[in-house]
Amino acid sequence: MNAVVILLVGIAVLVLGYIFYGGWLAKQWGVGESKEETPAHTMYDGNDYVPAKAPVLMGHHFSSIAGAGPINGPIQAAVFGWVPVFLWVLIGGIFFGAMHDFGALFASVRNKGQSIGEVINTSIGSRAKKLFLTFSYLTLILVVAAFASIVANTFKATYVDGVLDKAASASNASTAMISILFIVVAIVFGIFVYRKNAPVLVATIVGVAAIVTCMALGLNWHPLYLDGNTWMIIVGIYIAVASVAPVWILLQPRDYLSSFLLYGMIIVAVVGIIGAHPTIDMPAFTGFVDSAEKGSGVSLGTMFPALFVTIACGAISGFHSLVGSGTTAKQLDKETDAKPIAYGAMLIECGLALISLCAVGYIWNQYYNGEGGIYAPTAVFATGISKMCAEIPFLAGAENVIYSLLILAVSAFCLTSLDTATRLARYMFQEFWLENGQTYKDVTGIKSILANPYFATALTVVLGIALGMNGYANIWALFGAANQLLAALGLLAVASWLGKMGKNNKMFLFPMAFMLIVTIVSLVQTIIANVTNGSTVWHWVRAGVGSLLVLLAIVLTVEGVQTLFGKKKNA
Repeated sequence: MNAVVILLVGIAVLVLGYIFYGGWLAKQWGVGESKEETPAHTMYDGNDYVPAKAPVLMGHHFSSIAGAGPINGPIQAAVFGWVPVFLWVLIGGIFFGAMHDFGALFASVRNKGQSIGEVINTSIGSRAKKLFLTFSYLTLILVVAAFASIVANTFKATYVDGVLDKAASASNASTAMISILFIVVAIVFGIFVYRKNAPVLVATIVGVAAIVTCMALGLNWHPLYLDGNTWMIIVGIYIAVASVAPVWILLQPRDYLSSFLLYGMIIVAVVGIIGAHPTIDMPAFTGFVDSAEKGSGVSLGTMFPALFVTIACGAISGFHSLVGSGTTAKQLDKETDAKPIAYGAMLIECGLALISLCAVGYIWNQYYNGEGGIYAPTAVFATGISKMCAEIPFLAGAENVIYSLLILAVSAFCLTSLDTATRLARYMFQEFWLENGQTYKDVTGIKSILANPYFATALTVVLGIALGMNGYANIWALFGAANQLLAALGLLAVASWLGKMGKNNKMFLFPMAFMLIVTIVSLVQTIIANVTNGSTVWHWVRAGVGSLLVLLAIVLTVEGVQTLFGKKKNA
């Protein structure tokens, strides 16, 4: 199959999905019918609730949900063939993921910009809210740990027998310096747009030019050569500040400017695929079982549920509902912006997943058969795209430069997702101690401390960085199922809320049931595998955590289903 056909057919389907299905959902839910202003205006506080222009908020939302997810998942799941990946990205993206993201953002906006936890509180009950918030918070701690470790590893210097190897460390030092300069540019951008009232278009042009300058400067001047633990501490300090700083000075401008790196990466990839128009070597379908430990080096097992857990961000991801109902809902300027920002961003991410599929297909033998020793998904993506670009005459000598820039872009998004995840965890921890409509200023006693944003941030950062420095990888295998359980619960929450509001929620029922089954089957497989191979403490820890997640899924599902069908009986 030609890569151009896969890409163009996929994009055409996604565009049609946005126009017709996304438009139908907006009409069914009454998006834009409310005469009230969004929470960004009615609850404006200059810190968390700050209205943002649609392009700026799109940049924040897209940068936060994307990261490396739509690259890693499709490449790893490609062991089942390109057809299963292609179909799940399109069907999952349009009818599962984009609807999930759109619904979560819309429900949050109609609930004072509060998280899915409060939506559950409104529609299902306070016990369900506390269970969901506890689960979400612990999941976000794991995300903070993982992303902090990834960022620190992309920044750290290489030491050989205790001696710094500057040559081997130069690339990481460049990435670190560019990231630091990028933060400075974002702060300046925020000040000029929000305090000096500079036009967004002019500021964007200057900001993008500044990004290019930062990259050129960082590639040639990178004096910081620090070890991994030092970078972990520095990253911890940064995310602590980013979590409580006003969104207009760092979160909004940083994510908005970061999005141009991702847009640029996508444009380069599309040019490479269309210019090279290769016939990919990947089989259409390899079978229902991945029995060979090739590609990523680990067998994924059976296609069901592995395909639907492995490809999350490129189809449906529970983390997105936390972003949409956590930071994005508090910055939405107009309710009608919800469709392009939530539904649209998810479909753009699906497009990136299709690009990743083309990339791994182009170097399939090097990846799957081990001929080139290229296994890490980010390296597979960068190698495939840069090699396709090298087939184009005017880009023939730019393969190494394009490869480096693609790696840099992916690394930048890990840091973007990291500071968003920290802020989300802070919100979750605070909401756990508050009743609907309360802020931390409304409570007294121990709750006034626990719900304080500075305390919540400090606890989150300490737990996340400590876990990141002490073995988060031992439980990271559970993240895929935990993330998809979040997605199932997000669908359940929005469906319950829409039902309470008297709106059509039937479109949620099948995706919700499907994702619950996927999650429970995946967790049961994990539990059995770890009990069977229970030779270490971590095997039993994973089995125990997996069992708790299954129990959580069952309890919340029972309460949600009672709410859904109980209300129908009453009606």
